[in-house]
Amino acid sequence: MSETANRSSLALWSRRLLAAVLLGGQVFIHLLRGRIHRRNTLEQMSVVGPESLLIALVTAGFVGMVFTIQVSREFINLGAGTAVGGVLAIALARELAPVLTAVIIAGRVGSAFAAEIGTMQVTEQIDALYMLKTDPIDYLVIPRVIACCLMLPILTILSFITGMTCGMILADALYGISQRVFLDSARDFLSVWDLISPLIKGAVFGVLIAIIGTSWGLTTTGGAKGVGQSTTTAVVTALLFIFIVNFFLSWLMFQGQGSATITGS
Repeated sequence: MSETANRSSLALWSRRLLAAVLLGGQVFIHLLRGRIHRRNTLEQMSVVGPESLLIALVTAGFVGMVFTIQVSREFINLGAGTAVGGVLAIALARELAPVLTAVIIAGRVGSAFAAEIGTMQVTEQIDALYMLKTDPIDYLVIPRVIACCLMLPILTILSFITGMTCGMILADALYGISQRVFLDSARDFLSVWDLISPLIKGAVFGVLIAIIGTSWGLTTTGGAKGVGQSTTTAVVTALLFIFIVNFFLSWLMFQGQGSATITGS
């Protein structure tokens, strides 16, 4: 019985994932035609950006401080205390800031997308849009995709700055690493590409979160229970693909760059 249920759940998940891929293609085609609902887009940008800013910055600040604690002690023991700022900068820029920000947005915004559109689907509001000759992709999906694609890179950079600032303050207060040494180390270790890559990752993660959240909402069935299941599955799927896509992006972006720490030291 449970094996049959697992197979059924996997088949349903696969079909919904295929629907999400097809929705992504439709969004791309509609964007090429310039179909953008400006008012909805601005509303969604407010939801994704300013309303998510505080939790993203708090998370980044504590991550930066924890990373500083873990790295500083070991580096000072090795006589490399001056490299703490550079190592934190690389870790935040390349991985921690874009991935953690995307995880927060997936949990906060992606779930909201799935729940909101899923509720509209089961209450036949989506059908009403068709009756009014309004395409749900133009009205509901594209504003959310644009909002996530634009806001996530901004949140990522702000998270990077916050994490670096909190790490710098902690390194100075606890380990006697001056702020000037900390910042000089970060400047030496970082390249321009290290600051561009989180923007690219943020934009890609934003598209993933928006497409998965809205697609799971549009394919919701089964009333209130179905909305809850769609919301949960959308978040889990978004997180899964954030980590998978992050691996491939990191592999493409950094596989040929191994000299940053050497030149920094």
